[in-house]
Amino acid sequence: MARVAGMDLNKTKRLDVALRYIYGIGPALASRIIEEAQIDPAKRVKDLSEEDVNKLNNIISKNYKVEGDLRREIQANIRRLMDVGSYRGFRHRRNLPVRGQRTKTNARTRRGRRKTVGASKVAKEAAPKA
Repeated sequence: MARVAGMDLNKTKRLDVALRYIYGIGPALASRIIEEAQIDPAKRVKDLSEEDVNKLNNIISKNYKVEGDLRREIQANIRRLMDVGSYRGFRHRRNLPVRGQRTKTNARTRRGRRKTVGASKVAKEAAPKA
């Protein structure tokens, strides 16, 4: 199995598709990296030589932030926004949508399951009377 940027790539996938499994590498960046390494994008990962894998590792480690480093940087940026007290930081802290979406309806992905406020009529009738 080819290990690139600390991740094992799927052996059966084409190289241009397999690179996209690395956090921080999308379609455009994957094709740019392959072009820079001068490897055929249609080649399967299992057909790569050690030399090809080393080329990919060198290019990615020198020029791009991926996986753990990128995740840490993004978390640090969010933490900085919260510490500064910006509006975006406040929205992150409260687990609300950050980019101006409405919250009266929708926003369930960010806010989680609905919390029913107040008791329903059925629950009142079922409760034992003291």
